[in-house]
Amino acid sequence: FVFAGEMGDNWRFAMGKRGDSTLNLLDTPFPMRGDLARREPEMLRHWRDTRLYQRVREAAGGRPRFVLHDGPPYANGGLHIGHAVNKILKDIIVRSKTLAGFDAPYLPGWDCHGLPIEHQVEKSGGDRKDPDAFRKKCRAFAETQIELQREGFVRMGVMGEWDNPYKTMAPQTEAGIIRALGKIFERGLVSRRLKPVLWCADCESALAEAEVEYEDRHSDAVDVFFPAEDNAAVAKVFGVDNDDNIETGAAIWTTTAWTLPANRAICAHAEMEYVLLEVSKRRVIVAAQLAEESAKRWGAQTFRELARARGEQLHGLIFRHPFYQRESPLLCGEHVTADAGTGLVHTAPAHGEEDFNFGQLHNLKVEQPTDGRGVFFDDVELFGGENVWRAVPKIIAELKQRGALLAAEKYAHSYPVCWRHKSPVIFRATWQWFVVMDSERQGEGDNRTLREIALAAVEETEFFPPWGKNRLRAMIAARPDWCLSRQRFWNVPAAFFINKKTGEPHPRTAELIEQAAQKVERGGIEAWYAASAEDFLGEDARDYDKATDALDVWFDSGVTHQAVLGWDGKNDKRPDMYLEGSDQHRGWFHSSLLTGAAICGRAPYRQILTHGFVVGGDGRKMSKSLGNVVSPQKVIKDYGADILRLWVASSDYGGEIAASEEIITRVVEVYRRLRNSARFLLANLSDFNPQTDAIAPAEMLEIDRYALAMAEDFRAQTAAEYARYDFHSAMKTLQHFCSLRLGSFYLDILKDRLYTCPAQSRARRSAQSALYPLTCALIKAMAPALCFTADEAWRALTGDENESPMLHTFNEALALPPDADALREKWRLILQARERASRELEKAREAGVIRSSLEASLIIGADGEEYDALHSLGEELRYVFIVSEARLEKGEASAQVSARKAGKCPRCWHREESARENEPCARCKLALSGDDGGRSFV
Repeated sequence: FVFAGEMGDNWRFAMGKRGDSTLNLLDTPFPMRGDLARREPEMLRHWRDTRLYQRVREAAGGRPRFVLHDGPPYANGGLHIGHAVNKILKDIIVRSKTLAGFDAPYLPGWDCHGLPIEHQVEKSGGDRKDPDAFRKKCRAFAETQIELQREGFVRMGVMGEWDNPYKTMAPQTEAGIIRALGKIFERGLVSRRLKPVLWCADCESALAEAEVEYEDRHSDAVDVFFPAEDNAAVAKVFGVDNDDNIETGAAIWTTTAWTLPANRAICAHAEMEYVLLEVSKRRVIVAAQLAEESAKRWGAQTFRELARARGEQLHGLIFRHPFYQRESPLLCGEHVTADAGTGLVHTAPAHGEEDFNFGQLHNLKVEQPTDGRGVFFDDVELFGGENVWRAVPKIIAELKQRGALLAAEKYAHSYPVCWRHKSPVIFRATWQWFVVMDSERQGEGDNRTLREIALAAVEETEFFPPWGKNRLRAMIAARPDWCLSRQRFWNVPAAFFINKKTGEPHPRTAELIEQAAQKVERGGIEAWYAASAEDFLGEDARDYDKATDALDVWFDSGVTHQAVLGWDGKNDKRPDMYLEGSDQHRGWFHSSLLTGAAICGRAPYRQILTHGFVVGGDGRKMSKSLGNVVSPQKVIKDYGADILRLWVASSDYGGEIAASEEIITRVVEVYRRLRNSARFLLANLSDFNPQTDAIAPAEMLEIDRYALAMAEDFRAQTAAEYARYDFHSAMKTLQHFCSLRLGSFYLDILKDRLYTCPAQSRARRSAQSALYPLTCALIKAMAPALCFTADEAWRALTGDENESPMLHTFNEALALPPDADALREKWRLILQARERASRELEKAREAGVIRSSLEASLIIGADGEEYDALHSLGEELRYVFIVSEARLEKGEASAQVSARKAGKCPRCWHREESARENEPCARCKLALSGDDGGRSFV
């Protein structure tokens, strides 16, 4: 496709060589070369000095509000391409909503607490042994990271409250987080109990579900023999004769041998059938359907089935722990399956949720043998002081020595790992604070469970793309209670006081949480940690412990709708949109939904927009080893931020987003063409004042009136695409409009009139009267994505250095002529004929019959409404086809091209009978005398 800017420059060059000063060859301060990398920082300084963001807020005052609540990036590490996608998408939405007539403020924020910052501080010499000094260093480190990231986001052109962002470590916000905890507690949804949680030994803390990933791992799977306490009791259940000379027992299979020291029972399924096998001079109980597979795994050459019994018949049999002097009863549970192993499950209530729940049901002892570092306590027999993973070979050796090891092999399976350290996690029963999913919410007359409220809220939320709804719904439906407790220094505290005897929170907990919030509001979380129980409770302190737990960092960001925005559950204050990457269905979208549902009984958002992750151009995950990492800083340095923004806007964010040097180079080419189109328009408007030179639509030439309808259609289409967050379609519409509707049609036809007609003539002012609103619509359509270029173009258009498209709206609709609908249909038919003629003109060029369309004579055949439309143009028909002669014949649709045998006008290049060497044609002579030839249509 031919772009307007390119043809305009070619035309300018040709005319300039002839030195014809009678043509309207205008210039513009908007240069062809963007030089974005150099010019954008100057524009950023100009925006800051002229208080552009504040002026946009003032201009938008009183409009309907649209609040995109910023999901806080973590204040640790440099910005990568994923950060760029996220923040640019947010900025495109904020800008497009502002242009759509909303008051759309943007308050950026940062997540400032948590383990990664603690690790960075430790690497730089911070010592946890001095918690106060350690927290001070954490706060300072987070502040330096915020400054680095803020500078990067501003350089991307993201518009917002950068001088006053929110930070979860701000004392007022920390106090708000504690108050949100108090509100959830008042709703009856917070409990403290002993329960196994996913625990990272490297973090030395419990992990949230969102902090756990799954990887394929190889574990040491073992089959273990548990000897029977009473052989005769087993024989009786199976109905066989007892033989005290043959050892009898049960076989379990586990992939977590390190949990065997915590074994308290063996579990069978009541409905499953079990067999008593005679194998290797032992009688061994296993599930009937797994007997042959188990015996082979044990290396048995032969085995014999003695009898069968149902699991319920085995219930109550007593077995002995394989290496400790304690009993391990066989009990029945519904969670047992015959998918793998032996059909008998080793049960350690201290190490697994199912085991723990089963143990609670049967009053099994919960004795936690490991500390927070994943090390067995010193008093653990045989393995005290050993790391659980390094203890596995020793446990296997101990089993073998005692004759309890039936088999050991490496087993490949999916295993949970910490998403930060990639180290395997353990299940560890500890006392933790939980937000309870299936307890009834108290207050406000809404007694549904938190899960029920959250699931209903998902249904009421609009998702972009729509698949996000099913993903979040499934996660809420299946999730366990939310473990809030963390064992860290740089987190907001769980501000509770616990009775030393009962383990229950203080009866004045709500009041005490508010006192804690007030203290933190004055002095940050450091004030809580510095205070004693006596400072809050006085004499009561002797009966209570001050909680040492900190809150899950997802709780911090999950309650920012309360702690930062002050949402009170009322609709007029609810944020409109949350926008993050697809991993946040289990992260920020999730935690925010639960806290909003818990406190206010609804989601804290109306819409969720999810974007995919960035991958290399070949679709593979970006990594330094593959050499396919695209740095946003390098793109900005080499090409400018608008190129990065155009790449984001042009990508379909609903799936993976591809980036590579080749892709960026293609985006640069698209940008160049868009810029050239804008430059052509601005140059041809440089002598036009819309206040004094504009012509009313009813007085314009017909094609200019049609251009107004065309521009209004473009304005409406791009505004609708932005409204539904379909940015890549908006960019396609923008490119299509510049290349086809302008470059290959309207502007291509218009050049003759713009350049050759008298500067003040009706014909030329008519064209400019259409070009001005068309250019306004074009720049506004660019503005959400190409913010720097649009601002530069707008200033060139208006001549006002303090102007910006962001101070206006899409909805400043064009003044359409009354015959707009009729013109749309008429010119659809004319364009149909023009496409037919263009194909024949191209063939003639390729055959050497003509070198340009102005050397051509065209006979166009048409019938019906198409004929009527073309016939109405009369003598101006040739201008539509950009030929020197055009004749219309009624009949079959056709186009015939021949060379026009006439002189070439040195001024307009048309082939005219009146043209003589070095003399203008009759048309140009009229133009030079101030007459535009009385054109009406084209």
